[in-house]
Amino acid sequence: MKNSQYIIRIVFLLVCLLFCSAEAAGCASSNVKAAYWPSYTASFMPPASINSAVYSHIFYAFATMNDQTFQVEDQKMMAQFTATVQRKNPCVKTLISVGGGGSNSTAFALMATNPIRRAVFIKSAIALARRHNFHGLDLDWEYPTNTTEMENLGKLFSEWRHAINLESRSSGRPPLLLTAAVYFAQRFFLWGELRSYPTASIAKNLDWVNVMAFDYHGSWDTSATGAHAALYDSSSNVSTSYGISTWVDSGLPPRKVVMGMPLYGRSWVLKSQNQTGIGAPAVAAGPKQNLSAETGVMFFSEVRDFIREKHATEVYDPESVSAYCYAGDLWVGYDNQDSVAAKVKFAKQKGLSGYFFWAISQDSNWMLSTTASLSWNK
Repeated sequence: MKNSQYIIRIVFLLVCLLFCSAEAAGCASSNVKAAYWPSYTASFMPPASINSAVYSHIFYAFATMNDQTFQVEDQKMMAQFTATVQRKNPCVKTLISVGGGGSNSTAFALMATNPIRRAVFIKSAIALARRHNFHGLDLDWEYPTNTTEMENLGKLFSEWRHAINLESRSSGRPPLLLTAAVYFAQRFFLWGELRSYPTASIAKNLDWVNVMAFDYHGSWDTSATGAHAALYDSSSNVSTSYGISTWVDSGLPPRKVVMGMPLYGRSWVLKSQNQTGIGAPAVAAGPKQNLSAETGVMFFSEVRDFIREKHATEVYDPESVSAYCYAGDLWVGYDNQDSVAAKVKFAKQKGLSGYFFWAISQDSNWMLSTTASLSWNK
């Protein structure tokens, strides 16, 4: 009897070991299926409601940097976020994203220009990530405005990686991931000056960059409709395919590139209901919606409601690899399941590390997030 119990226990342990090994192998994938979770959406998209099964990495957006002390500031929601996400799916990696589109770009420039300030920023960021058991850190500085600021960004990345490696050796824990959200093109002319990202430093020091491949068109141009996240644009270089090519051509390995996709659309008021294609004449940005609350922006969940409630006509445009819909004089350009699947296929063919979405709270019943995940696995 004792022998049989002993054998049963051994078999049970072996099964557990096999299961754990399989689970660990599943977590070991180097592909990136990521999304940003804006903490200000916690009221209608709390961490517990996130379907973490369709992501490999989730970014907490955003931590703020104090523009006087240059320290990254703690937030009460962080501990709940990472604990909840990882409890639901232990394979998911969580990262703190510092900055964001609404952050103070001048403050980041002041921090990056001085080695003492950089050290303060880096130390506080690492401490914050470890305090709340995050797996990494992400910088979203929008954007360095000149060549000098780009050079300082390269120094920041180098010192940050060095500090991460030192902390890992002293703590005995795996080194934190280090990533950055960047403009859609590696080299670009914006606000009167041409500048380039520090590719050499990025390739050496970052795990990858999140290329923000969206917002090519929007409420700042109300004269015509546009595919704001077009994969291709035969009339210009403002497209995802062009942007990705500039990063790879600059010397950044494709495996260090993660392609961004939006979970929201951009809307316009048509000048004529007889002209409804991409580039059709428009007279204004679309109205604010209940969730997005921004002129000319419509979450994908709101797009689905618009199509259903207004019986809108939906069109997939294979030339740009984008979708649009219209009803009455309202026109919306966005990504749907067809365009997301095609973009994921493009990313795989180019040897990219993966994709990310902005932002988790904007999907419709995880439709696009699931489509992307399944398409990557094909």
